[in-house]
Parts: sequence; structure tokens; C-alpha cells
Amino acid sequence: MTPVTPRVFVSHLSGVPVFDPNGDQVGRVRDLVAMLRVGGRPPRLLGMVVEVVSRRRIFLPMTRVTGVESGQVITTGVVNMRRFEQRPTERLVLGEFLDRRVRLVETDEEVTILDVAIQQLPARRDWEIDKYFVRKGRGGALRRKGETLTVEWSAVKGFSLEEHGQGAESLVATFERLRPADVANALHHLTPKRRAEVAAALDDDRLADVLEELPEDDQVEIIGKLEEERAADVLEAMDPDDAADLLAGLPEEDKERLLTLMRPGDAADVRRLMSYEERTAGGLMTTEPVILRPDATVADALARVRRSDLSPALAAQVYVCRSPDETPTGKYLGTVHFQRLLRDPPFTLVSSLLDSDLVPLRPDAPLSVVTSYLAAYNLVSVPVVDESGSLLGAVTVDDVLDHLLPEDWRETDFHGGEGVLRGR
Repeated sequence: MTPVTPRVFVSHLSGVPVFDPNGDQVGRVRDLVAMLRVGGRPPRLLGMVVEVVSRRRIFLPMTRVTGVESGQVITTGVVNMRRFEQRPTERLVLGEFLDRRVRLVETDEEVTILDVAIQQLPARRDWEIDKYFVRKGRGGALRRKGETLTVEWSAVKGFSLEEHGQGAESLVATFERLRPADVANALHHLTPKRRAEVAAALDDDRLADVLEELPEDDQVEIIGKLEEERAADVLEAMDPDDAADLLAGLPEEDKERLLTLMRPGDAADVRRLMSYEERTAGGLMTTEPVILRPDATVADALARVRRSDLSPALAAQVYVCRSPDETPTGKYLGTVHFQRLLRDPPFTLVSSLLDSDLVPLRPDAPLSVVTSYLAAYNLVSVPVVDESGSLLGAVTVDDVLDHLLPEDWRETDFHGGEGVLRGR
């Protein structure tokens, strides 16, 4: 039976403290940010507006929230301090939902929204608006007369995307159901003006995923039209190898300015990748494979590869290295493939399961060598190490295919039905 996650009413979150994993207070919740969706789907909760110590209001994505508990919110500790700016597709739950007059679908009776309940989807990190707490009759939240009741989100009309018009907001909601590659395909065929509008309305993580699937000229065009601070945030959200490829297409002064605005750790990874020739293992690799220490267990490894933000190619194996366990690591010891993890007990140490027979590649290995290596050993990913034996990253088969296919392969329409979006 699927477990039911607790329902939280947003009025109980207003002003509650936000803590990082170490117990240090980051700030306080001032509002929540939602996005309306098409097709009769409940509004999705994107994140929280948090007021930090300096009284600056920042955006905390729900993907960075690890716990919504009694009287507090717990985050991953990774907080972007850029000032929150509401986008056209976003709705402030406390500011725009509460005290709003709407109508009940069944009776057409006017009611006022007094509170909104949110709930996390089972087995996922997504949050949705679940229910409304309403008062019948006219009047705002301060009015005490009238019956109050809690209704499903679908029992209310007057606050759906279909009732709010079209434009970029409608397109973004339509794109939500599509894979990033499909969104990129549709975005490529929009006019430059509409493409910029949609890009501005997408959240950072979603835009980063889509940019990774676009042709280089579209990437450069979109990133060039974003505000510099937001462009840096989107680059941080991209895979480092894709961010490095995008930045390589920018003028030198723009490239350096964006790198300076990025977090130092993310910028360092991108600079390191940009130091290698494009069609080499170093230029193709990602600096964020799944890395474990020798004392990690099979259970630890499976927990890491289960993450939804990992690509199938990166989730197919873990790399075991001595400390430090971020690239460049300590000594690379070997690889454990996903199938092997499934065959051994959870308490087994990964160091006892190593495939250490295959010699890893050096960063200057040309594309032809990387391709032959993957094909010869039937692999989807290959480790890249330096002269001292430290793991620098991993090359995945999808990045190799990117460089083997014709330059215009991303412009191919695979999907037939998605072509209806081109005329927008």
C-alpha cells in the first residue's frame, strides 16, 4: 500500500524558520510559489519565498526541501541567495490564493479561500496543492459568518490556467508533461520572441535540462537574453560538461563574466572541463559521476543511483575512490556496475565488488578511442583519470553520440504530434 504523506496548510508555514541540515537558521518562510497547470491537474508547488537575515527574499525550490515538520522547514543546505523575482507563470499562494473569491463547481456558490493545503506526492519530491479551506458567501478572511468547509482543489472554479488566458504561461504548463528533449524540439521552432518568453518563464532546473537538448545557436541566443545573474544560476543547474560547451560558444568577456557570477565550486568544474580539447575524453566527461568510498555498502550505492536527477547512463555504475570523494578524487579503485549491486546483499562493501580489470582512460584520449572503448566492452560510461590515478570524471555514451551524429540532429522531429506547437 502506498504511504500517504502528511497534508500541510500553508497558513501554518507563514513565518516558520528554515534550517539547514546542521541546524543553523537560514531564514523564515514568507510565501509559497505555485504554478497553474493545464488538463485538470492540480497546481504544482515550485518552492518557498524565504526571507534571510539581511531581509532579502530568496527562492527556495521544493527540490531543496528535505522536511516540512511542525514549526520548521529543513533544507539541503544549498541555498541560492539571488533575490526572488516572480515570473509570469508563478502564483504566490499566500499573496494571491488566500482571500480570493471563487465558486464551487457543483453548486456555483461563491466561496472565499481561507487556506490552502499542500501535499507531497508519494515516492516523489513534487508537491501539489491538494485542498482548499473555504467559507461560503461573500466577504474576506476576516468575515466570521458563513459555513466553512474543506474541499478538493478540483471542486473550485475560477483559479485554473484555462481561465487565465494563454501565451507563454500556457505553453510552459503544456511543456511540463514533455521530456526535456521534446520541449527543446518545440522551443527550437518557436519565434525568437516567444522562445525568450518561454525561457524566462521556466524555472532554473527545467530550463537547464532543456538547454542541454538544444542546438548550440539556440543555447547561446537564450542564455544571452537572460539577466546575467539568472544565466549564471541556470549554468550552475546544468551538467558541468554541457555548461562548458555552452560557454565555449560565447565571447570571451561574456564567458568570464558568467563564470565569475557562478558559485566557485561550479565554476571550477566548468573551467577544468574547458581546459581540455573538445573531442577528447576530458572535453566529453562530466565531473559529477556517482562516487563512493571503499567503506560504502551496496545499500549506500543503491540509494545514490536511485536519485531521480541522475541520467540512466550515470546511474548504471558507481565509481569507488579514496577520499576526497569529489572530482578530482583520491586514488580511483574501480567500478561497480548496477547489475552487480542488485545481486549482492545490502550490507556488502562495494570495495569487495570492484571491476578493476579495465584500464581507465586519460583525459587526452581522442573521441575515436573513447568510442572504441565503450563499444568493445559494452559499456554506457567510462572513467577518466589523471596521471596520479585520481578520478576526474566519466564519459557517458549519450555525450559520445552527441559528437558522432550530424550537427543538425537535434532539429529532427521524432514526435509527429508535438509539431502542433510550432505555429505558436
